[in-house]
This record gives sequence, C-alpha cells and structure tokens, in this order.
Amino acid sequence: MKILVTGGAGFIGSHLVERLLAAGHGVSVLDDFNDFYDPQIKRANIASVAGDITVHTADLREARAVNEIFEREKFDAIVHLAARAGVRPSIGHAQLYYDTNVSGTLHLLEAARRVGIDRFIFASSSSVYGLSKTVPFSEELHLTQTVSPYAATKIAGEFLCSTYSHLYRMRVVALRFFTVYGPRQRPDLAIHKFTRRIWKGEPIEQFGDGTTRRDYTYIDDIIQGVMASLSYDGPLFDVINLGESETIQLLDLIAAIEAALGRRAKIEELPEQPGDVPLTCADISKARRLLGYQPTTPLRVGLPQFIEWFHQMRART
Repeated sequence: MKILVTGGAGFIGSHLVERLLAAGHGVSVLDDFNDFYDPQIKRANIASVAGDITVHTADLREARAVNEIFEREKFDAIVHLAARAGVRPSIGHAQLYYDTNVSGTLHLLEAARRVGIDRFIFASSSSVYGLSKTVPFSEELHLTQTVSPYAATKIAGEFLCSTYSHLYRMRVVALRFFTVYGPRQRPDLAIHKFTRRIWKGEPIEQFGDGTTRRDYTYIDDIIQGVMASLSYDGPLFDVINLGESETIQLLDLIAAIEAALGRRAKIEELPEQPGDVPLTCADISKARRLLGYQPTTPLRVGLPQFIEWFHQMRART
C-alpha cells in the first residue's frame, strides 16, 4: 500500500515508517517539525530512510496545506500519529491542543473523504480513561470525564473518526496507546528524562508520593499492533487498547533506572500535578483476539534496551 504517516518523524512515527518500508509499502510522512522539542531530533529519526520516503512539511491546522498533499499523492491508508502531546503542557495551551488534535484530525478525515481513502488508523491514548477505577481499562468502559485538555482532544478525535466511519463507510481503528517508551523516546517523557538527569547527576522531579502506576509499553510492541491494524477487517469502526498489560509504580521505575545506570537518583518531591492520573492499566484481550497482538517486551527487558540506546546516543553526541 501507499501509506501516509502523520507525525512520521517523531518517536513512534519513525519506527513505524521503518517497519512499513521493510514490509514493502510506499511511505509518505507529514510532519510540521515544531519546536515542542528540538526539530533536529526528528530529522535525525528519519535520516536513514530519507531517500526512501516523501516528506511533507505541513501543519495539520492548515486545511489547505493538507488538501494539497492529498491532491498531489494518492494514498491507500492513513496512520494518524501527529498530535500536540503531553498532559501537563495541554493545561496551559488548551487552544493549541484543540486546534492541532481536533481540527487537525478533522482536516485529515475531510481530505480522506474527498479523495476516497477508506482506511484510517487513529492514535488515541490511555489518558481518555481519566480517573476510571475499573482495572484493567477495557474498551467497553463508559467514559464520562477526562482530566486534561490533551485527553479531551483524544476522545474528541475518536468521536470524529467514528462519525466519518459511519457517514462515509471508512474503516477506522482508534488505537489507545499506553505510555510508549524505547529508543528515540521523546526527551520530555519520564523514562528518557529520568535516565538523562540521573546520568548527569541532576535531580529528578517526583510528583506525588511515587505510588502512581503506569502500563509502560515498548515501542516494538506498539508497532506490532499498528501494523496489524492496517489489515484489520472487523467492524468499520473499532477502538482497541495497545499496552503491555502490566504496571509499575513510579518509585520502582526510578529504582530500576538507577540499577540499570549504576547511579543513584537525586529526587525532588513535588505536589501531584493537575491532569495526571494515578493509574493506567490496559486490558489487551481485545487486541489479542482481533489483531493477534502479542506484546513480548516487559519493562524488565525493554528498559535495559532503552538504556543501551541512551548510552549509544550519548557516545555520538
């Protein structure tokens, strides 16, 4: 297939681009290379495949720019990963998050409708589960409240996707990602940030008492699920969790990073942050059943692989 990957120069996107190319697909990337973190990191992510892909530098908020790309190229499928990411930053920049994540998704769906693309994969988030106390989180949960603008934009994106699927017979899969980590992880995310700061001997910020728990999912497992979703032939619209289905407490995560680095963390304890949730935990039985999803990299395996990449990256810079 000819596949457009939005956000294709980012952490998850660049891994997906490589996997799609290896599977023989044609790949185009749409990315705005914004300055949420150093754009040169994104350019380095796709440097090794630059000759094999088409890169469109465009902002999803600009409907005309999106339409022009769809007029120039004929795509068979869209994997929509691009978004303004992060719970805490979304609280101070709610309009930016809405414009990018909601209006941007609408612009893509409209462009896909106009040119007749009937397969659309949407990257959603475990944050849509909010403060749910039913564990593990199942796709069947009735969601009534989100606790950050970021989460709200993701559930809005899901509803837009379901609407376009219903009206225009698009096959849409919304994948709820659970705290993805691994090589090339964004520098602002916990595992990468903690690792960098502990290595440098700088203090790390621990929000709350350290008992929050996350379902950390290794990048290879996420990519496995995304690839499977491209050939999914179930209901025209579906929502599927992609997680590791095991959780770790923040204090234990810090201890694991300390052990892997052979260095002690200097911990700065801070109050809990608005928008954070105490727990994420994926029920992945649906992904197993419908996508053949089989995560193979628990944190005890994936974290050393991330640390190895971190040391390789540090040696090159």
